[in-house]
Amino acid sequence: MVAKAEMWDVLEFTLSEKCTVEKYLKIVDDFDQYYKDKGYQAEILLPLHTENQAPILWIGRTKNSEDFDKAYDHWLAGQAQDGSAVDKLSERFADCGTTTSRSSFITAR
Repeated sequence: MVAKAEMWDVLEFTLSEKCTVEKYLKIVDDFDQYYKDKGYQAEILLPLHTENQAPILWIGRTKNSEDFDKAYDHWLAGQAQDGSAVDKLSERFADCGTTTSRSSFITAR
């Protein structure tokens, strides 16, 4: 196994009818600003040539699995605190779409 591999957090989701891609990307921008110093950054992949045009992919990246664990622990703890920045982001994400699957990967070179 690669010891210093980058960690990818891959979520497939669909937008709700009341949410546009632009609105979702604004939430992602806010998320990235908040998580910038925590070592987790997200990219959104929009379907171009694919059999199913509905799902969108969230690619979250950290330098390694240890950084991912810290960021994820922070996310879970923040969701448990009503009114926290994480709780507010989580609510905005939930209003905008539904996660249909989640996978984790490490890079290997």
